[in-house]
Amino acid sequence: MNAIEIKNLTKSFRGLYALDDFHMTVPVGSIYGFIGENGSGKSTTEKCICGHLVPNKGEIKLFDKDYTDPGVRAKVGALIENVGCFSNSSIYANLKMQALNLGIENIDEEIHRVLKIVRMEEHIKLPFKKCSLGMKQRVGIAMALLGNPLLLILDEPINGLDTDGMKMMREILVDITKNYHCTVLISSHILGELEKIATHYGIIRQGKMIQEISAKEMEIRNRTFIEIETNNNKKAYDILKIYFKDVRLKDISLKIYDENDAEKIMSILLSNNFEVSKIVQNKIGLEEYYIELMSKERK
Repeated sequence: MNAIEIKNLTKSFRGLYALDDFHMTVPVGSIYGFIGENGSGKSTTEKCICGHLVPNKGEIKLFDKDYTDPGVRAKVGALIENVGCFSNSSIYANLKMQALNLGIENIDEEIHRVLKIVRMEEHIKLPFKKCSLGMKQRVGIAMALLGNPLLLILDEPINGLDTDGMKMMREILVDITKNYHCTVLISSHILGELEKIATHYGIIRQGKMIQEISAKEMEIRNRTFIEIETNNNKKAYDILKIYFKDVRLKDISLKIYDENDAEKIMSILLSNNFEVSKIVQNKIGLEEYYIELMSKERK
């Protein structure tokens, strides 16, 4: 079973297509990283799933049921754009108002449950306006978790967070999927952070799904490279490109793609009197994979 299954989804605004024959499959139990440029259709997709926008045509299924089914709608929690909280009210008061709106029983117990998940129990009486950005995002996730949803939809929840805030957010999202059996759909531009937790990716461009791939598949598919730093990278680049097909000069280092013979590279560099301070073998990460894929799409 899939948590989300979208087929042939189209959404236009005044004749301009935000989504065009869009497809998406989000497996149950996954952390699905939703990636794309600004204006590519990520937020529109999330709003359609949540019922905030009505698509022109297409099919959206959540847990094998139509997304408009009242029973399945109750299984979805979302944090899209801003956290809808009253600034002068405490975290507890904001969560209580939302719990009342949702018709949740045992409200106090449920509020303490979700605050424990987002590591906010000790701040329960704090006014929302005194929360840091990271705390506000965690309060928003707590609100989305009220009622114990099976699907959580998050739009850019780690943007603007500091290193500690990002680390905590990663831990929370992994905890939600592993211990609370919740599927997470998360959009973000911070691909290095997304790469640390996502199990699946969907890459969207101009309203179309370009590629869906699991983290395991990406790991197998990703190109290897050898990264080098010398005392003169520009001159080293001019020499190495004679011997290798794909050599790139990047910032303070050189990268040679699809090559595993570090000894051969060292021999060439040393015979040409270069000093080598670094030579390591690696695989391209999510950010570079995404950039290369987008470059191909633009051609």
